[in-house]
Amino acid sequence: MSEEPGSERLIAGRYRLLSPLGEGGMGTVWRARDEVLHREVAVKEVRAPHGLATSEVERLYARLEREAWAAARVANRNVVTVYDVATQDGRPWIVMELVRGISLAELLDAEGPLSPQRTAHIGAEVLSALRAAHEAGVLHRDVKPANVLLSNDGRVVLTDFGIAQVEGSSALTMTGEVIGSPEFLAPERALGRTPGPESDLWSLGVLLYAAVEGNSPFRQTTPLSTLRAIVDEELPPPYRAGPLTPVIEGLLRKDPAERLPADRAEQELRIIGAGGTPRAGTVQGAPYAPTMAAPFPQEPPTTPYRPAPTPTSTPVTTSGPPDRNRRATAVLIAGLVVLALAIAGLTYGLLNRDNGDKDGSTAKDTDPAVSSPAQTKTDEPSDTPSPSRSESTTSAPPPQSVNVSLSGSNTDYTGSCPPDKSAAPNFTATLTVGRLPATVTYRWVSKNGSVNGGWKTLTFPAGGGRTQEDRRFVTTEDDSGTFEDTISVEVRDPVEKTSNSVPFSLTCVTETPSDTDEASPTASP
Repeated sequence: MSEEPGSERLIAGRYRLLSPLGEGGMGTVWRARDEVLHREVAVKEVRAPHGLATSEVERLYARLEREAWAAARVANRNVVTVYDVATQDGRPWIVMELVRGISLAELLDAEGPLSPQRTAHIGAEVLSALRAAHEAGVLHRDVKPANVLLSNDGRVVLTDFGIAQVEGSSALTMTGEVIGSPEFLAPERALGRTPGPESDLWSLGVLLYAAVEGNSPFRQTTPLSTLRAIVDEELPPPYRAGPLTPVIEGLLRKDPAERLPADRAEQELRIIGAGGTPRAGTVQGAPYAPTMAAPFPQEPPTTPYRPAPTPTSTPVTTSGPPDRNRRATAVLIAGLVVLALAIAGLTYGLLNRDNGDKDGSTAKDTDPAVSSPAQTKTDEPSDTPSPSRSESTTSAPPPQSVNVSLSGSNTDYTGSCPPDKSAAPNFTATLTVGRLPATVTYRWVSKNGSVNGGWKTLTFPAGGGRTQEDRRFVTTEDDSGTFEDTISVEVRDPVEKTSNSVPFSLTCVTETPSDTDEASPTASP
């Protein structure tokens, strides 16, 4: 297109299209100029797939517009900034910052597979963007190399949130609709199940595999065979990934609950991206359930302590080579005699155990490692451990305990939707552990299943506080209707416990257009 002023198409009376930057299944991305702020921007022209009924097209456009605004709430340097959603010809045009650079897909086409270190650096930045989006309640649903931009200023930017899904929305995806690139879809999405943050983690794992190996792990000749491979086939072993292999395998677990948690995956990626190697045992192992999450570095497993046996005879000091064999033989014979006497004493004690005290102590029991019940009548254990010989060990630590409580505010919202985050129903979960260190795995659940979330992990390090909080807000992208539910927090590790339940309601009221300026969103009482 010509760049002479006045010769380009003007969108919404403000954005002048200059030249196309790329084209995909959902539309075309244009380089454009904002005539009001006098800056260059990227404008995505959204087009509905052919063959959709008019009502479905309108619904699709409305959903994409709402979700683009939801993506605009994600504040992170690795997320492309959404400036505006303009309407032209009955279609939404998403206005974003113009990132100058190339996509990861273009880089792979030009240079081939990347090194594990470079791939890990890019993956860590993408994961940072995903974690910010998930915290805002937004799922991306189309993480792939074409949607990762490598800026000229060194930024790694995740873009194209136009098909993102907002957590908590009850009716946004059309029946039979498959959104995203098939080879990057998670198994649960291929099966038509409700996606969660773990679905984006799967897509990231496929991206890492493709970047370091040079090919997508489950790509087949047709979309249908690709989806079948994602669900049924095992992950082809990566050969070029090196230290990145455990992270890729951890993210590409078929079961969402067994995938490597996002915080731990980012820690490992940043270590590899900086040229380091994760400590052995911090990533390896199956399954990668959230219960395994821990702050890096994780201490390697330790072997249970077993005290050395007490010598059964006095050590013999040898005086010279001529006496060595004779003295060794004497020591061996003495040891055998002591062992025989010990066995005889034990046998006698077992045969005569009923001749002891009535409370169970044995008259012949002289092992100080066993305390006589007659001498320990108190209900509470003593703080001073009794002396022990070879079989005595320190007492086991008390079992871990977790207390979880839930409070809510703005639990009865009525107004325009989606509500502002400050006005939407929000909840605070308070988790307290009995001792440190601890790792607690939990999730948000609701009675009607409207806001069920994936398993999350809180780490309580040694020397830190025993109480932590997690906040959650509920929103919807529907224009009207009332949603009522009850929310709680469920803990599954280290103990099973469920918090109190907090009911909430969210009523969406369609605003009535007026000649005056548009009213601000209605806050909850």
